[in-house]
Amino acid sequence: MIDSKIIDSFHLMWGNFPEPVCLINKNREILAVNQASRKIGREPGVRCIDFGTPEQHKNCLANKALASQKTTYSKSQAGDKEIIGYWVTVPGHPDIYVHFGIGVTIDYNQPCEGC
Repeated sequence: MIDSKIIDSFHLMWGNFPEPVCLINKNREILAVNQASRKIGREPGVRCIDFGTPEQHKNCLANKALASQKTTYSKSQAGDKEIIGYWVTVPGHPDIYVHFGIGVTIDYNQPCEGC
């Protein structure tokens, strides 16, 4: 069982981030999601690898991040969009990480609406 302070801290830091963000354990169970993740159908209790297609997970660096306890990232293409995926370890909690991608739901080549 994860400490509720970790979940609360996740929501404080990532709740309003405009891209989907998940807090995930080493078994790939999603522990918490932000609003943007919820909008695209991600929910706590589901395994992250059960979301989307196997092709979308081929560049997953979760194991590398957890083994090294260092943030990792990769760039990939999804159609005409470039996505930079991050796996950020949580200090003091070696079995959980924050995962998000820049470019998942926002096209950064377009002008910012509402900016």
